Amino acid sequence: MGNFSENRKPNILLIMTDQMRGDCMGIAGHPDVKTPYLDHLASTGVRYTNAYTACPSCIPARCALHTGLKQEHHGRVGYQDRVPWNYPVTMAGELSKNGYYTQCVGKMHVHPLRNMMGFHHIELHDGYLHAYRNGNVPYAENQRVADDYFYWLKTRIGIDRDVTDGGLECNSFTARPWMYEEGMHPTNWVTDRSIDFLRRRDRSMPFFLMASYLRPHPPFDAPACFFDLYRNQTLTPPVIGDWADRERLQRLGRLTDADTGSVDPELMRQAQIGYYACISHLDNQIGRLLDALRDDNSHQNTVIIFTSDHGELLGDHHTFRKTRPYQGSIHIPLIIAKAPGMKPGTVCDSLAELRDILPTLVELAGGDVPEGIDGVSLLQDNDREYLHGEHSGGDLGNQYIVTKQDKYCWFMESGREQYFRLDTDPQELHDAIAEPELQERIAYLRGILIEELTGREEGYTDGTRLIPGRQQKSCLSFLPPADVVRN
Repeated sequence: MGNFSENRKPNILLIMTDQMRGDCMGIAGHPDVKTPYLDHLASTGVRYTNAYTACPSCIPARCALHTGLKQEHHGRVGYQDRVPWNYPVTMAGELSKNGYYTQCVGKMHVHPLRNMMGFHHIELHDGYLHAYRNGNVPYAENQRVADDYFYWLKTRIGIDRDVTDGGLECNSFTARPWMYEEGMHPTNWVTDRSIDFLRRRDRSMPFFLMASYLRPHPPFDAPACFFDLYRNQTLTPPVIGDWADRERLQRLGRLTDADTGSVDPELMRQAQIGYYACISHLDNQIGRLLDALRDDNSHQNTVIIFTSDHGELLGDHHTFRKTRPYQGSIHIPLIIAKAPGMKPGTVCDSLAELRDILPTLVELAGGDVPEGIDGVSLLQDNDREYLHGEHSGGDLGNQYIVTKQDKYCWFMESGREQYFRLDTDPQELHDAIAEPELQERIAYLRGILIEELTGREEGYTDGTRLIPGRQQKSCLSFLPPADVVRN
């Protein structure tokens, strides 16, 4: 392939991960995690230190990515499977309109399972979505058939075998090395299929490739060599704030489960080993993909974006997984490399959110951002003062306002409030909600949340105060209801 002219539209590679914390890169200062390829990628572009997800679980976070909308407008304010995705504007659809050939490899997490969302082609691996793996799900929608990776794997290891045969499951804190050949791991598969796309693509068109990896989302099952990087290391233990209530967890019987991980230090150390191993394995495969861009001679004209849908609490404050308003859950990595006008090696502290990626990509493609999009292009100056985030979920349901320097949290069922000074307490070790000298600031952020929630159908506010105990929803009422199982 010859050299590109200066006025040719750039190719775009979006590397998406699942459940990767924003602090889990060497270049971000993490004391333990080894990510040499991501560190290099960041050195060639802009790394955002205040990137967040506004609704920290897979479905609503990815909806913001694909639509450019905030959660109040795309309607997904919690996690619920099998709700149809019918959006007139999508990330891939807009790039297709602007002359791009669009391909996704890996995770989509939309409904129906094979919804194209504007892509020309998809090679699917959606992970371990129980809603699509049940026996009563119709054949064409059953994940064991419709998921390309699972179908591929079964042709190689046997129709009755599964990646969960080792006893791991999709939200467990337990970890063990991958039990098959490394080349059969889903992280390798996404890389292999992405590289194959580079080989087979139409070279008369610019491409948009979304390489969407499931890891480091559990199961923590990286190949053994990546476990070996951490087994004998002294790892930094999870942070525990002075507000964390271990006794409450004990009363609830949640000292060891998918929501809390475990309070046993050694068990959480093993979870850390598995999680970090998955990240280093992912980093290694990203290195393979970046090398393939060079072999393809397309690296000079390819903008690369790296991010995740949400983080992983990993034992912080005796919590695990995501959905909660704490940094481990809502703070995500974001790197944009080789974009026109962006200075390599820059660190940007502007507040960014997944909704911003769609308008950024459309601007890169030379198109016009559709009306009604909530996100803003990251190629332009962004002076966003705050982000409003939330996630429904009973006593864990929460709302938050986060700025560059602080965060206000409100739990909708109990009415509990929390306030953290992120500029001086980035690990959220101290809940300063009762500090007298901070009440004016807390009242200001509370007022912002009241304004954001005014008019919401749940009735969280009357416009002057927050009202706890109102019924929470996962999807707002303008979305179609979840499917009943079709025969």
